[in-house]
Amino acid sequence: MPAITPEVVEAHGLSPEEYERVLKALGREPNLVELGIFSVMWSEHCSYKSSRIHLKKLPTEAPWVICGPGENAGVIDIGEGPGGVRQAAIFKMESHNHPSYIEPYQGAATGVGGILRDVFTMGARPVANLNALRFGRPDHPKMKHLVQGVVAGIGGYGNCVGVPTVGGETNFHAAYDGNILVNAMTVGVADQDKIFYSAASGVGNPIVYVGSKTGRDGIHGATMASADFGEDADAKRPTVQVGDPFTEKLLIEACLELMATDAIVAIQDMGAAGLTSSSVEMASKGGAGIRLDMNKVPCRETGMTPYEMMLSESQERMLMVLKPGKEPMAEAIFRKWELDFAVIGEVTDALADGGHMVLEWNSEVVCDIPLAPLADEAPLYDRPHLSTEEYKAWAQVKPLGEVPDSADIGADLLKLMACPDLASRAWIWRQYDSQVGADTLQLSGGDAAVVRVHGTRKALAMSTDCTPRYCYADPYEGGKQAVAETYRNISAVGAKPLAITNCLNFANPQRPEIMAQIVGCLEGMSAACRVLDYPIVSGNVSLYNESKATGGGSAILPTPAIGGVGLLDDYAAMATIAFKAAGEAIYLMGQERWAGPNPQRGHLGQSLWLREIHGREDGDAPTVDLTLEKNSGEFVRELIAAGLVSAVHDVSDGGLAVALAEMALAGGIGADVEAHPDFAPAAWWFGEDQGRYVLTVPDVDAFQAQIAKGTRDADTASSGLRRIGTTGGDKVLGVSLADLRAAHERFFRDWMEA
Repeated sequence: MPAITPEVVEAHGLSPEEYERVLKALGREPNLVELGIFSVMWSEHCSYKSSRIHLKKLPTEAPWVICGPGENAGVIDIGEGPGGVRQAAIFKMESHNHPSYIEPYQGAATGVGGILRDVFTMGARPVANLNALRFGRPDHPKMKHLVQGVVAGIGGYGNCVGVPTVGGETNFHAAYDGNILVNAMTVGVADQDKIFYSAASGVGNPIVYVGSKTGRDGIHGATMASADFGEDADAKRPTVQVGDPFTEKLLIEACLELMATDAIVAIQDMGAAGLTSSSVEMASKGGAGIRLDMNKVPCRETGMTPYEMMLSESQERMLMVLKPGKEPMAEAIFRKWELDFAVIGEVTDALADGGHMVLEWNSEVVCDIPLAPLADEAPLYDRPHLSTEEYKAWAQVKPLGEVPDSADIGADLLKLMACPDLASRAWIWRQYDSQVGADTLQLSGGDAAVVRVHGTRKALAMSTDCTPRYCYADPYEGGKQAVAETYRNISAVGAKPLAITNCLNFANPQRPEIMAQIVGCLEGMSAACRVLDYPIVSGNVSLYNESKATGGGSAILPTPAIGGVGLLDDYAAMATIAFKAAGEAIYLMGQERWAGPNPQRGHLGQSLWLREIHGREDGDAPTVDLTLEKNSGEFVRELIAAGLVSAVHDVSDGGLAVALAEMALAGGIGADVEAHPDFAPAAWWFGEDQGRYVLTVPDVDAFQAQIAKGTRDADTASSGLRRIGTTGGDKVLGVSLADLRAAHERFFRDWMEA
């Protein structure tokens, strides 16, 4: 093996100080296998060494939370299923950003495959996929290729594996020119008595490798994902994994079949850092040691070394600990599904040796590492960060100042509906199979996607949300808003929001201004989760999302993507955004809470209208009143459950005018609406004040009677509601639905055909 020189250490992503810790942990110099294992386990992607101390601030518990962060995915109680068996929703979101920039199809495809494995590893059958995508400027020379590849990769994998892709979001900004974001989320359903965890136990129990063979693809993938891009981004293509969705489908079925028996002690997906992370995590969580015979690892390429086997991120692989004697039964199941099966090691006694990872190859020990330094005692940094005042000075967000009013509300609305951030995503979602499984009730083109829990009247509502421009202007308020918007979207379909997962995408944490974004967003998220009673049960941190490559941007906008999940007790009560009939009253909830002296009304700072119409990204992010957010969400759900509203839509990007246009286009019915006399037209129609919903009401008398009951906060239930018009006709704000639809559908069609 080559000598461990400073250059070799640097190539493995370890600092000189971290290498000194390796020497201390081993009491000697490592060999190359051991150095490689330390490098991936101590990478930002695996160890969260820059974020762990701040992640501890997040609320993770509630009576309905069965398992919070620390396992493959989060688990929440969703009540009884068929036969009275209690069920659980299991879900998580993860990133595959760097691989998707280097090789968009495989990067996105394997991102979907990896998050699917995180969910079915725990015993759940996946029922829905979502994604959150951020791209650079559409006129960037590489961007169309990236969009086409990522969308094809998501569809190519998800469609083949037979899990519907039901929702997500796609945004564009120059900050993502050199580092796009591809975040994937999966939701699954399991019986609570068949949930599986990853802690290895039982000295002598066999460790089993199942799935695909190991190749040389993806070696150092975790290390690559823990560094920013330089000029050599394309040279990193070999670090991108290659996926096979058909094998993944076989693996799902084989695992679920084995899970129906009593054979499994522990199970772990081979994700980032492959065989290394899966074996280390299983042993460390179980307080055990582990011994592996590398000659027994199934390999698809000749001459593979233990270093390559341990660091490969080949896809569609799992590691299991089985009960003794169950190997023949398990092998028969996996052979039936035409998958590899090999007993490659055993659980060892931590009391005897302190818990070590021992690897043997050709009858020699090629690795002997104590497990504690790899996992629980991995480096942990409290990196310096700017204060709020220092950050605002660094960010240089200009005060809003004077804003010209809209010269033509209808023309501005048309331009907004055609802009990349609001244009129809039909070109994207038509490439995804959203109906496989026949349980999809609603896609998230409105607010939240809704998927029926098979065999029950229940349904799961889910949404992914984040507004990065808010997070850049004010990380704390932006973090609050990202959580609150998923709460709003889930409430808008009538479901009770239960818990969230997250994918925290930021740039280089060694820069104090970036750490200020991380700390501020996490503190805002934490505040929102506590007030909304909406805990975080799983997640992922993706740092070093910036690029020095030619033509690329520097740091991405702070993007703490949130994936929310809620529960509808009866999907028959589900609400949608579409106007249902002419002549129904239209109400706006939430705006009137700003009544009083010096009212803050019609927030245009950081709005899409300001950016798209005036080319400015100025002003503060809108504030989020969390108490009123919670009260409004509860009241909206009450109105939906009582059948008093026929359509519901939250007000977000583009403000009230865009929300009305989206509802009108969804239903094919126009709206006759009026402005508020106390608001400037642009502020009323395009302001992005938070906590607002548009409701349509068929029976105004019954609606008013419900309000008069005073079952909710008075400010929310009375002064927070204003009738603004009536459904009907074929126009919105003087613009025909035909013109709105043409503008809305223009962007992707023209871009992709150019």
